[in-house]
Amino acid sequence: MARRAADQQDYVDRLIEAMTGTYEPEVAEAKAMAYRLRRLAHRLETDIKRELSPHGIELWELELLACLIRSRPDHQLSAGQLMAQLQLTSGAITNRVARLEGNGWLTREIDPNDRRSVLVTLTPAGMERAFAVFAIKTDAEFSLLSSIPLTAQRRINDDLRTVLIALEGQA
Repeated sequence: MARRAADQQDYVDRLIEAMTGTYEPEVAEAKAMAYRLRRLAHRLETDIKRELSPHGIELWELELLACLIRSRPDHQLSAGQLMAQLQLTSGAITNRVARLEGNGWLTREIDPNDRRSVLVTLTPAGMERAFAVFAIKTDAEFSLLSSIPLTAQRRINDDLRTVLIALEGQA
């Protein structure tokens, strides 16, 4: 695994160096990438949650509302579609939908075309709430990542897209 100059090392470089000789180089490289992705995801989520907290909304709430906003024209998805898009279990979706329904941000009803399915629909109050805080999330993302040059952001995005397509397949 190629090393950067000492002044260019990050925390993960130190972890991997401590494991020198433990893994084959390709395994160490995959391990380093996994560590970096987890650390970045944790940092991004922590920063966004901190910014959203004073506004009384959780990140998961905003993400669920955003899924419904994107489902045009009726802002409605089945519980199964929400489960797939948010990568959650059916129990988690049930609990989250119930909580947001209690806030008046969405409704749920039995699908008239398939009585086994539940349809979740965004309410005007839910849409208003989401739009009121979308900018806060966007500002937090930009604040954290804007120090990375745009060309590097594009390259990283392309590389991450390649990884996700390899793992999840095409959209």
